[in-house]
Amino acid sequence: MSQIHHIEPIHHAQDVGGPRQPLLGVRDLLKHFPLKGRGLPFAGVPTKAVRAVDGVSFDIMKGETLGVVGESGCGKSTTARVLMQLIEQDSGELVFDGRTVGSRSMPLRQFRRQTQMVFQDSYSSLNPRMTIEDSIAFAPIVHGLNARDAIMRARDLLARVGLQPDRFAGRYPHELSGGQRQRVNIARALALEPRLVILDEAVSALDKSVEAQVLNLLLDLKQEFGLTYLFISHDLNVVRFISDRVLVMYLGQVVELGDAEQVFDAPLHPYTRALLQSMPSMDPLHRTEHAPLSGDPPNPIDPPAGCRFHTRCEFAQPVCGQRAPRLAQARHGHDVACLRYEADSGYDGAAFDRAMTAGEQLHG
Repeated sequence: MSQIHHIEPIHHAQDVGGPRQPLLGVRDLLKHFPLKGRGLPFAGVPTKAVRAVDGVSFDIMKGETLGVVGESGCGKSTTARVLMQLIEQDSGELVFDGRTVGSRSMPLRQFRRQTQMVFQDSYSSLNPRMTIEDSIAFAPIVHGLNARDAIMRARDLLARVGLQPDRFAGRYPHELSGGQRQRVNIARALALEPRLVILDEAVSALDKSVEAQVLNLLLDLKQEFGLTYLFISHDLNVVRFISDRVLVMYLGQVVELGDAEQVFDAPLHPYTRALLQSMPSMDPLHRTEHAPLSGDPPNPIDPPAGCRFHTRCEFAQPVCGQRAPRLAQARHGHDVACLRYEADSGYDGAAFDRAMTAGEQLHG
C-alpha cells in the first residue's frame, strides 16, 4: 500500500476555523431534474426525475486539490454547478469554513466572492462584446471596487497568467487562441481573490503542449495565492498529476474517495479498477485486448436497486442487488462504497477474492 500524501494545511487571512477545518463541507447533496412533458402527476404517484446528484457527501480540505472522475453523466458537472449555487440543490447543505452557505453568517454573495469556477468551453465563457480587461474587471466592479482599481487588477492578473497586458488587454475573445482564452478565464476567476476554484474540464479542450503549460500555471497560482482546487476531468493521467485526493462518482453517487496514490495504485471499488484499466497502455507488448467495462451506465431516471454498479460488476453477488452500500472508511484515509468491505453485509469475501484473482490472471 502506498504512503498517504499528507497535505500541508495553508493559513489564510479569512480562516474562521483554522487551517485544518475543511474549506467546504458537502452534506447529503441532492439534485434531481423532474421530467417534463409526461402529463399531470397523479396522487400518490411520484413524478419521474433524473437523479443527477443523489446523496453526495465529501470535504475539501484547505490547500488541497480534490480530483473528481467518472463517466459522462455521473453527476460531476451538476455537482460543480450546485457547489457554485448556479443551480439550487433539492436538499443537503454546503458548509464553507464552518459556516452554512445561505445563512446569515455566510450570505450567498459573500460565498460567491470566495468560490469561483473555470468552465470547459473557454469561448462561450467570455462575453464576445467585452474586451479581455473588461471581462476580468467586471466582477470586481460589481462587488464594489472602483473601475480604475479593477482595471489595474485585471492587467496585473493578465501578467500573472502569462499574457502581456499591453498586447492582450484590449483584445476580444475571438482574437485569442483556446489556450490564451483559458488563461483569461483563470485570471477572471482570480479577480475576486477567491479561496476555492472549481475547474470543470478546464484543460480538456486544449492541445497537449498547451495543456501542460496551463496545468503548471494552475500549480504556480495555487501556491502563490493559497488556493484550493476542485478539479474535474476525464483524463486520469491529468487527475493523478495535479490531485492530492481523488473522488470517484458513479450514477450520481460517490463510490470511492482517497489519497490520489492510493486510489491509482490500489483501488478498492470494482468501478475504479475498471476505469484505471481502461487507460491506454504505452507499452506495445501489453495492449488492452478486452474492454474492462462493458455496456452503458443504467438509466439515471430509474437506477438499479441495491448497489448501482452491480449490473456491470464482474464481482457482483445476489446481495448487491438487494442492499445499497454506504461510503465508509476501508483503510486509513481511503473510503469506499462496496458491500465487500462491510462486515455485516452478507457479501462472500472469499468468493470476491477468487473472482478478483481470476480476473487479474485473465487481463494480465
